[in-house]
Amino acid sequence: MMRKSIKRLTAAVLFMSITVSSTFFLTACKNNDVSSKNKIVVFNYGDYIDSTLLDKFEKETGVKVVYEEFLTPEAMYTKFKNGAVDYDLICCSDYMLDKMIKEKDVRKIDYDKMKYIKNIGKKYWDMSKSFDKTLSYTVPYYWGTVGILYNTEMVDKVPDSWDVLWDKKYKNNIIMQNSVRDSFIPALVRHGYSINTTDKNELRTALNDLKQQKEIVQSYLVDEIRDDMANNQAAMGLIYSGEASIAQDYNDKLEYVVPKEGSDIWMDSWVIPKKGKNYDGAVKFLDFLCREDVAMTNFEYVYYSTPNEAVLDQIDDEEKAERNAIFPSDDVIDRCKVFKYLGKDAEEYYNRLWKELKVY
Repeated sequence: MMRKSIKRLTAAVLFMSITVSSTFFLTACKNNDVSSKNKIVVFNYGDYIDSTLLDKFEKETGVKVVYEEFLTPEAMYTKFKNGAVDYDLICCSDYMLDKMIKEKDVRKIDYDKMKYIKNIGKKYWDMSKSFDKTLSYTVPYYWGTVGILYNTEMVDKVPDSWDVLWDKKYKNNIIMQNSVRDSFIPALVRHGYSINTTDKNELRTALNDLKQQKEIVQSYLVDEIRDDMANNQAAMGLIYSGEASIAQDYNDKLEYVVPKEGSDIWMDSWVIPKKGKNYDGAVKFLDFLCREDVAMTNFEYVYYSTPNEAVLDQIDDEEKAERNAIFPSDDVIDRCKVFKYLGKDAEEYYNRLWKELKVY
């Protein structure tokens, strides 16, 4: 099974993401005065679901989906804690969900009400234990790694070590993540430090490395890394595996690698906030997303690593071999770790270091 279509383009601009307008959905919800029992309010990363599935769910169940997007886990958390909107479902990354669970902001999920939860493979539940120890609060959505996407015509050999991101011959040809935890990955693991370290000396060492690197960095971006790499705007970028795979669809000069020192293996999952108004509708939507046909449609759009084994069973070995970014080998998985929430003090220290880097 090869990817059927590329849905992340507009007719006018190549590589421009198609996103669902949260303003449109929220305005429509307010204007139509839909009761809480007949709607769910969903908060998700930008461009992280096939929007046709929202309509499909509404037609099948009669439950309206009010859909809103965010860019980073930190932006999600800030808006969520602000309390202006009572979200019924939130999809976010492991360490932020770990934080929300510890702060008791989410409800246990009644998996017995989910007919299709069986499609989620055991190893993905095992991965989830790092942030949802009792496997009571989350449903896996997509997962992947953080690595280097590089242009084979601009990089003279496979960048199998994070050290390449400090190579001055690539000055102004390196893109880093505009994300504190992600950009600290290479700076930490190249010294053998954990990506979950709270040791201030280790973090200060990593920060000094990032300061030295800054003079050769072209830019700090998030989703735009995919587009710039696809357009030959840089030699290499620190990127999420799913975004790397999408960029490769448009540029056959691009390759993806997880350096030998190791990296982050991330899991994006769904949680049900306690303040949500429609628990049953939220569970119904989660079950809908786990259904084989729905999960396949969504996979073909998002094209990140899926934990849905009913989908994986339909993907042939040839495609899996060709797509190492979203189908990593066991040895890659073994040398990666999952981010954990490190506590308020450590979080504040990371953020303080990040601000120091940005003004350096």
